[in-house]
Amino acid sequence: MSPVRPAADSAYGQAYAAGRRAVRRLLLDAASRLLEAEGPEALTMRRIAAEAGCSTSVLYTMFGGKPGVAEGLWREGFDRLRRAMERVEADDPLGRLTALGQAYRANALGNRPYYAVMFQRPIPGFEPSADAYADSLRPLHILVDAVAGCIRAGVFRAADPAHVAGVLWAAAHGAVSLELAGYEGAADAELRFQDLLAAAAAWFFARR
Repeated sequence: MSPVRPAADSAYGQAYAAGRRAVRRLLLDAASRLLEAEGPEALTMRRIAAEAGCSTSVLYTMFGGKPGVAEGLWREGFDRLRRAMERVEADDPLGRLTALGQAYRANALGNRPYYAVMFQRPIPGFEPSADAYADSLRPLHILVDAVAGCIRAGVFRAADPAHVAGVLWAAAHGAVSLELAGYEGAADAELRFQDLLAAAAAWFFARR
């Protein structure tokens, strides 16, 4: 942290008062805005610090350098997705699975720069560490658990929950990626997303 207390009415001052996690989020959001607006060349420590309204020493202390910022963006993106999926509540297994798909799409649309770092790798040379990659699988584990619930309830036929979850994740990711890239009309993108996931899930329904 900076040895000089920042102005309380600034964005950085408010984050500073809230604690380390708030400062980290502020810095990563600043970096994500630069990445989205100007590309990876804008991700210099000086530019990020200026965007966040703090000194470069704050940035170096928290992330160590540009590679640490890149990994921070990766971790934050998957952490936001995990939290969004953990907030899902539903009364039945299939309803939970449907709600998880909706949460995935909403999180992607609300965190576009983070989604790009997570799945499109716009920062040249960035590779997540082993620990960061392990953390990135936590949202998938939530989906696997939801699929297992559908199998136990007899909604889905007996199958490997990880395989089913992987198929559903691929369907959701493909639809969302097309939407973010502008290949789908905004008017019915949500309906097409829902229909695609429903069709993918129907393949695994138990035969009655």
